[in-house]
Amino acid sequence: MRHLLGIKELSAEQIEMLLNTATNFKEVINRPIKKVPSLRDITIANVFFENSTRTRLSFELAEKRLSADTLNFAASNSSVKKGETLLDTVENILAMKVDMVVIRHASVGVPHFLAKRVKANIINAGDGTHEHPTQALLDAFSVRERLGEIAGKRIAIIGDILHSRVGMSDIFLFQKMGAEVMVCGPSTLIPKHIDALGVKVSHNVREALEWCDVANVLRIQLERQQIKYFPSLREYSLYFGINKAMLDSLSKPIVIMHPGPINRGIELSSDAADSEHSIILDQVENGVAVRMAVLYHLAENR
Repeated sequence: MRHLLGIKELSAEQIEMLLNTATNFKEVINRPIKKVPSLRDITIANVFFENSTRTRLSFELAEKRLSADTLNFAASNSSVKKGETLLDTVENILAMKVDMVVIRHASVGVPHFLAKRVKANIINAGDGTHEHPTQALLDAFSVRERLGEIAGKRIAIIGDILHSRVGMSDIFLFQKMGAEVMVCGPSTLIPKHIDALGVKVSHNVREALEWCDVANVLRIQLERQQIKYFPSLREYSLYFGINKAMLDSLSKPIVIMHPGPINRGIELSSDAADSEHSIILDQVENGVAVRMAVLYHLAENR
């Protein structure tokens, strides 16, 4: 592993290695002294061309827990606004002796583009509607922590599959780890031919919930939608929203996940998001340990 560009490029053995390392780091971050000197001589730049809360803060905290030096870049107050190219921006950052770059960008393939052109390790923190590998890793870690194992489990991914990079990374990862995957949502938000990936497809949210052990509920990404894919948010909530009464009426208890931010009252009601079914805050906590594991292994292979 020189870069982390997507789950598609990882083997099941590499995923297992990262999850096992994250287990060790979760023990570290729950100690009174939470820092280790593993990346003491490494400098990491967080280069975010899109807004982010959880991912950016999680990476920053993971870097500090590993004793790395960090450099934070936001496109909104940078020379990008003056017309500087992406490659010039990154090369100028690397000229300051930066070793690793964590990048989020609205365009698909930007981490792959940089990985071919710069010497630093590149970590994909989300590229367009393509992949979000560290989110998928923390989702898998959270499922394994709650249910004991991933193999043989049924994972339903519900919501805006068409515009979701999390959904695609989750499909790749859970299948590689031996789980069955179903996608569920309006037909307009399910990519054509997605069944070619070996996933089940449903347009009935209750059917998906009855089938699965874990439901990963995705946000409706209105900022990526150039046309209307459904009549209104109220109608989406009526047909695909999940509430606690629905969860309590199922024939078995299931686990509810969400990559955040939650549109409360649309894809998930507050009583469902805050219920005993939910491991959403566990996902946030686990994100730090998983990203520590990723940074550690990439630095190890420099």
